[in-house]
Amino acid sequence: MGLTVASVSYPLATVSSQTPGGAEQVLSTLDESLVRAGHRSMVLAPRGSSCLGLLIPAEVPAGVWDEAAKREARRSFKQLLDRTLKARRVDLVHMHGLDFHAYLPGGEIPVVVTLHLPMSWYAAGELRWVGPNVHLVSVSESQARTAPGGIRIGRVIPNGIVLGRFHAAEKKSNYAVALSRLCPEKGIHLAVDAAERAGIKLIIAGRVFEYPEHRAYFDAMVRPRLNGSIRFIGGVGGRRKAALLAGARCLLISSLAPETSSLAAMEAMASGTPVVAFRSGALSEIVSSGHTGFLVDDVEEMAEAIRRADGIDPRVCRSEAERRFSSASMFSKYLELYRAVINGAPVREPSAA
Repeated sequence: MGLTVASVSYPLATVSSQTPGGAEQVLSTLDESLVRAGHRSMVLAPRGSSCLGLLIPAEVPAGVWDEAAKREARRSFKQLLDRTLKARRVDLVHMHGLDFHAYLPGGEIPVVVTLHLPMSWYAAGELRWVGPNVHLVSVSESQARTAPGGIRIGRVIPNGIVLGRFHAAEKKSNYAVALSRLCPEKGIHLAVDAAERAGIKLIIAGRVFEYPEHRAYFDAMVRPRLNGSIRFIGGVGGRRKAALLAGARCLLISSLAPETSSLAAMEAMASGTPVVAFRSGALSEIVSSGHTGFLVDDVEEMAEAIRRADGIDPRVCRSEAERRFSSASMFSKYLELYRAVINGAPVREPSAA
């Protein structure tokens, strides 16, 4: 029997197959997987989003995303979600936003919440006191292990990518790539430092979201360093992203946050491109140092790893991606969870923290 799933994005992040955010990419992939498997998918997301299922567009503030804009976006999402659940039959709600508790539906409808971000970024009280109908999912074992006491993690379901969208290139070019949101916690200025020390061109692809602190970081720490060797090309998606990753000597991940996953790392490996990353959070679960890339502890080590990246076999990177990072595997695990939740079956795994 087909399911009807309402997926709810973060209120200020549009959703599409070209979207830059990891949570939005996962939501988009699950939406597409549901529809192709014969289920009904609804996606509540900001106007301007696109999906394979039914889009329920929310009106959210334009311009600078300050605290007032965030509050208004949450209010809009709450009203629209409540109206949707009254007007349509929905089997389950799947929420992806950091602030999901602000627009969590009432009643007894089953709810799955995927925690895409570091545990310390969530309000612990909101996670601890969710009702019995709300089921929390971690995207990595390392993330689940950091859950504070009293927080019930029902499942650990690693993220996955559509492997068919990425292919290895016959020949690599002499550049590194950083694919990321441009914000302080992603530490792109450190990737610039490492590329300059390694004497390699760096292409920075990503988006500067209209949060004041993100814009200030880009203007102070990244923009002044752009030149012929350090380029910023904005957001990329689809074939352009695939070609950029396939041609790169390596992907640089210089994040200062405890990464819970990394779709960019998975995409790079699926493109036959090694990953050079700071030893942060779940990156040690994704990158096998010396085989699919290098895990490093500082800029000097990152620069040295860039020089050694040619020694990584692209075929090994692709093989590992095929073995471990398939979106089909991710979807299968979510679908099993959806059915268990809807049927009232136990969902907690012994391995979950």
